[in-house]
Amino acid sequence: MSVRLKIALTIFATGLVTALAVIATVLLAFQRFEHETTYQRATRFLGRVASMYDNMVDMHQRQPDDFNGFLRNLVLFEPDTQLYLLDPAGTVLSSTGSAQLPPGFAVALGPVKQSINQRAAPYVMGDDPERMDANAVIAAVPLSRSTIRANDPVAGYLYLVAHRDAEPATRWQALRASAGRPALGLILAIVGFTTLLAALVVASVTRPLRRLTDAVAALSRKGLQEGAADAGPLLPPATRDEFGQLTTAFGAMLSTLQTQWDTMRRLDHFRREAVSNLSHDLRSPLTATAGCLETLEARWAGDPARAEDSRLAGVALRNTRNAAGLVKALGDLATLDEPSFQLRPEQVDLRELLDDIAMRFNERAVRHGIVLAASPGDHPVVAHIDIELFERAVANLVDNALKFCGTGCRVTLAAETHGDGVHVCVADTGPGIPADELAHLFDRFYQARTSVEPASADTGRGLGLAIVKRIAELHGGRVAVTSEPGHGTRVTIDLPTG
Repeated sequence: MSVRLKIALTIFATGLVTALAVIATVLLAFQRFEHETTYQRATRFLGRVASMYDNMVDMHQRQPDDFNGFLRNLVLFEPDTQLYLLDPAGTVLSSTGSAQLPPGFAVALGPVKQSINQRAAPYVMGDDPERMDANAVIAAVPLSRSTIRANDPVAGYLYLVAHRDAEPATRWQALRASAGRPALGLILAIVGFTTLLAALVVASVTRPLRRLTDAVAALSRKGLQEGAADAGPLLPPATRDEFGQLTTAFGAMLSTLQTQWDTMRRLDHFRREAVSNLSHDLRSPLTATAGCLETLEARWAGDPARAEDSRLAGVALRNTRNAAGLVKALGDLATLDEPSFQLRPEQVDLRELLDDIAMRFNERAVRHGIVLAASPGDHPVVAHIDIELFERAVANLVDNALKFCGTGCRVTLAAETHGDGVHVCVADTGPGIPADELAHLFDRFYQARTSVEPASADTGRGLGLAIVKRIAELHGGRVAVTSEPGHGTRVTIDLPTG
C-alpha cells in the first residue's frame, strides 16, 4: 500500500468516525434532554397535585375503590404517565395503570428518595410497575396525613412513571424524519468533503515524495554513472519544509556520490592499468632470467664439482617461473576486470571439454597417485562459453584439487543440465577446507589449506579461485564451494544455457 493511499484512507476514516461520533453525541444529547424535560414536567405536576390534595393517604383509606378513579382523572392531561400511591415501604396501594399488580407489589425506594432530593440528579430512572424489565423516568413526592404522628412523618409517596405505550413509534418516526435524513445528508456531505480534502492534501503533500522516489528508482535502475543524469531533473524544487530539506540533502548526497564514484573510477582504472603495465614489463626480464638459469642448470648438471651450484640454480629457476606465472595471472585478472572486456562465446559440449582437461592433467595425477576422471554421460551438455577462459577456470580448479589432495584421493569432473542452466563440478576426496575459510576462499591473494606442493603460478598465491569467480561472473553465472574437513571439497560453476 502506497503512502498516498494510507494518508487518504486515514483522512477518510477520521472524517467518517468524526461524523458518526457527532451523530451519536446528538442522539445521546437528545435522549438526555428528553429525560430531563420529562422529569422536570413530572416534578412540577406532582408538586401541584400535592399542594392541592394534602390528604391523599386519608382519601385512599376512606374510599379505596373510588381513589383509582380519582388518580385517573389527575392524569387525563398527562396520557404518557402513570400515577401510583405508595406506602412508606414502597408497596403500591393504588395506580392508574391497567395492569393487575400482585398483592404486596413494591418498587425500589432508592430512586424514590433520590427524586425527593431534587439536587441529587438532573433526572431519575426508576421502576415501572407495568414494565419491570425496563427503567423509566420517575418522580415522587412525599405525602403526610392530616394528623401528623411523631413516629410516622411520611405516610406514603405519590409516584409518577413517565413511559411510552403506543407513542414511541410515532416519536421516533418524527425524530428520524426531522433529524435522521438531514443527519444522513450531513454525513454524506462531510464524507465527500473529507474525501476531496484528502485527495488535495495527499496530492500536495506526497508529490515531492513521489518525485524523490522516482529519482531513487532511476538511480537503482541505471546505476550511479548513468542514472545520476536522469535523477537530477526528477528531484522536486527545494522548499523550506521537511521535503525541501530532504531534497537538498538528497541532492548533496548525490553530488558527493558522483564525486566519489568518479574518483573511484579513476583510481580503479589507474590500478588496472598499473597492474597490466607492470605485468607486461616484468614478463621479459623474468623470461630472460629463467632462460639464463635453465642454461646454467643444464651446463652444471653433469659436473659433480658444481652440484651445489646446480641445486641453487634449480631453486632460483623454480621461483622465477612461479614469479612469472604470478605476474601473468595478475595481468590476466586485470584484463578480465576491464569494463570493456568482451567474451568470445561458442557453443560447445562441456563433457568433451572436461575430457580434454582430464587428459591434460592425467600424467600429473598418476605421478602423485591420484585418480582423475571425467564422469561420462549419455547426452551432451551444451553451453555457450568462451572456451579459452572457461577451460582456464576449470583447469585452475583441477590444479587446486591435485595440489591439496594426497595419494589415494580421487578427483572427479562432471557436467549436467539442471533446469535453465548447467552445472560444472570439480569434486575431490581430499582433506577438505575448514568452515571459517570458506567465506574467504574466493578473495584475491587468500590461500586456504596447506599445500602438499610448493606454490606455483596463479594457483599458489590466492589468484586461481579469484580468476575462476571472475570468469563465472563474465558468463553470467556464479561459483560455489561446499566442503567438510576430512570429507573432500566440491566446487560448482553454475552457468545459464542462453
